[in-house]
Amino acid sequence: MKIEVRYGKSNVSVEVPDENLLAVCRLKPVPPLDDPVSRLEEALERPLSGPSLRQLAEGKSSACLVVCDKTRPVPNPLLLPPILRRLEEAGIPKDKTTILIATGTHRPNWGDELDELLGKEVAATYPVVNHQATDLDSHQDLGTTGTGMPVLLDQRYLMAELKIVLGLVEPHLMAGYSGGRKVLCPGLIAMPCMRVFHGPDFMDHPNSVTGVLEGNPCHLTAMEVADRVGCDFAVHVALDEHRRITGLFAGPLHQTFYQAVRLVDQVARAPVAEPADIIITSSAGYPLDLTFYQAIKGLVGVLPIVKPGTTILLAASLAEGLGSDHFRSVYQDFTNWEELRKLLWSPDYFRYDQWMVQEQMKVAEKADIWVYSEGVSPDDLVLVKVKPLTSLQEGLDQALKKHGAKAKVVVVPEGPYVMPTLSNGTKG
Repeated sequence: MKIEVRYGKSNVSVEVPDENLLAVCRLKPVPPLDDPVSRLEEALERPLSGPSLRQLAEGKSSACLVVCDKTRPVPNPLLLPPILRRLEEAGIPKDKTTILIATGTHRPNWGDELDELLGKEVAATYPVVNHQATDLDSHQDLGTTGTGMPVLLDQRYLMAELKIVLGLVEPHLMAGYSGGRKVLCPGLIAMPCMRVFHGPDFMDHPNSVTGVLEGNPCHLTAMEVADRVGCDFAVHVALDEHRRITGLFAGPLHQTFYQAVRLVDQVARAPVAEPADIIITSSAGYPLDLTFYQAIKGLVGVLPIVKPGTTILLAASLAEGLGSDHFRSVYQDFTNWEELRKLLWSPDYFRYDQWMVQEQMKVAEKADIWVYSEGVSPDDLVLVKVKPLTSLQEGLDQALKKHGAKAKVVVVPEGPYVMPTLSNGTKG
């Protein structure tokens, strides 16, 4: 069977023998909204609960709209104009309406990226700023959470009279689901907070995994931060494989988030009868597979169907390389995963971006990782402790020889947007 796997802005195909194919894990089909703009206009006037956006904006002199950076395919060019129009009609001047990009620890978005992220007219008309986690002077100290994380949050958000969040809800490897409280934390927090929020204890917690909110320290900490800093209005969307809007929810931050989670949870879980010998996956293509740092999400997403000795084939374009220099340098600190595990819990060791290497370690301790990418050299892939492939098909052919004629193959074309789950409820 020929299967298309997301890769960059297109796909890469792989031919899987029918006798070996155990499952193709996809999002369950949900009809996209016929007219998402009309649905948004209605939701802004009649949210899930509470006042309309127009009512909330009346009498305010400033606003801050928080949007995700380019690693999330949020349809901001569709969402922003109706929102911004209401703010202007309510009397908030354009120059007092700041669009704040919640980069977390990611790099800033500039130039043409802003046109893609926000729409050309919005990018040219409104003040647009990137959150920068290393600029401590742009953050305000709000104390400490119950989980021990210092709260240093972007003061441009805190100073605005009207606070609005736009987000995409999808499965997330650490926080259970993206969106909601996560747009604020880690989206707008300073780097010192990451010692706890992305520290080894949080990352190693058994509930800091895809699709789990209950008892998840990342989720609980982000919820506490969101409650502390407040949010007046939120718009959340859910998307299908073609990036079409399948769900749109407007109103209070937590209510819209949980409504979107219920939808995503129904469509993203894909039952598999047994753990796989071979898994072919992606990082859902552009924009999530621009760097290996982000592409690790495609590896972690299949962990529930991994067993000791599984071979994972990951297709990722990596058009922007491995990731930051900080991320790259972490791999130079260890030669094997046992060494990294010891390093992470050493009292004097902390490196920016180490958390994603720790996530890769969770997979690498159980499975062999082979990667097909045209964006980086084989030497770079060896540096990040994976086996380079010249093609996805080559990888599958080699893996079938390794595991034998009866090897069971699972394909996850959309990578981390889908949650493969063993149908009998056991763990791989």
